Amino acid sequence: MANSSGGVYGRPRKPNGDDGDGATPPERSRDGGRTSGRASVSGGRPGSSRGSYRSGSSRPGEGRGSGAGGSARPPAGGGGGTYGQPKRKVQPRWGRIALVLGGLGLVLALLIGGGVWLYGVNLNSKLQKTDPFSSIVGDRPLKTVDGAMNILLVGSDSRDPDTDMSQASSWRADTIVIVHVSADHQHAYLVSIPRDLYVYIPKTPGAQYGDTYAKINASFAWGGLPMAVQTVENYSGVRIDHVVSIDFGGLKEVVDALGGVDMKVDRTIKSIHKPFRTFEKGDRHFNGAEALDYVRQRKQFPDGDFARMRHQQALLKAMLDKATSAGVMANPGKLNAFLQTLTKAVTVDKDFALTDMVLQFRSMSSDKLTFLTSPNLGSAMRDGESVVVSDKAKALALYDAMAKDKLDAYVKANATSSPSAS
Repeated sequence: MANSSGGVYGRPRKPNGDDGDGATPPERSRDGGRTSGRASVSGGRPGSSRGSYRSGSSRPGEGRGSGAGGSARPPAGGGGGTYGQPKRKVQPRWGRIALVLGGLGLVLALLIGGGVWLYGVNLNSKLQKTDPFSSIVGDRPLKTVDGAMNILLVGSDSRDPDTDMSQASSWRADTIVIVHVSADHQHAYLVSIPRDLYVYIPKTPGAQYGDTYAKINASFAWGGLPMAVQTVENYSGVRIDHVVSIDFGGLKEVVDALGGVDMKVDRTIKSIHKPFRTFEKGDRHFNGAEALDYVRQRKQFPDGDFARMRHQQALLKAMLDKATSAGVMANPGKLNAFLQTLTKAVTVDKDFALTDMVLQFRSMSSDKLTFLTSPNLGSAMRDGESVVVSDKAKALALYDAMAKDKLDAYVKANATSSPSAS
């Protein structure tokens, strides 16, 4: 088995002495003295101006004028100021404006970014955490592909929100799924493992049972998440990076926080659990209690537990569709309610960060999910009980492809249909 030279914001600086305000050094008269700054009126036509101007005037002898002085006329057209001096043209300081706006934008971004970071820290701090890897004995499968991720998703039949998932208990794993996220994070493959799959269960420290063959869901009951992880790794040869566990009550609350989900009922059935709901064939909107009830049914279907796995896959697909929909992602109130409920509903490994998962899955719609079932030969009797027997050759091919992050090629070679949620 496989194991894994401009000014502010690039604006060119102006040459020294030219700062854009139009001012020039005072001119000197022909006799070497400064201009008086007042026009000479002797010898000229009435209304004309002679001499030079303090600022902005032509040089002596330049421009049109009368008399020996060759003085310039005031600018035409009302554009001049006192004594005909041209008005100074004020140019906007775009560099300074850009600097101020950029500074304000940076402050705003820091405030928003800081708020988002604090929100994420708060979410992660509310997660119930455990260390399912510390009790594993012996060698674990190697990590072979950087970036790829394998998450073990365990759905417990516990109804006790205070159940310690790291310890043995009377509860069993109702759902066991390996979620493989490809290295480019563009696709996820969900491989359901039948809960009655007959496998070798190793014994972990402190566990009363183990080192024997049994149904794979017994590993969770005998040794909590640590034994479940070791059993799955031992069977598949795939290294598990993260663990997420959710119980019945938590699943119900998460679905309700999403506002319910839409799934298709493939045949009309009556529930065997109170209040004995009837699920009519066709499209249906489910609230949390209804969804939980429906995906637990198996005896009314010819293929029993395999039908239940299909419905569980359909529920996961419907939940992802709803969680990534505009109605949730674009609504801060609904998104917050969903995330807050999720933190209370799941138990995760100590290195799991909910915010990282949200960022990775935010653009992953259900059409980028592929649902598979661990290859098996169907049911058979072992030690007087009905179990599911593994198809070792096909299972080896599947999990080898998972460890090497080559499930895309595997799926193309072994076409399967995905569950319908709507």
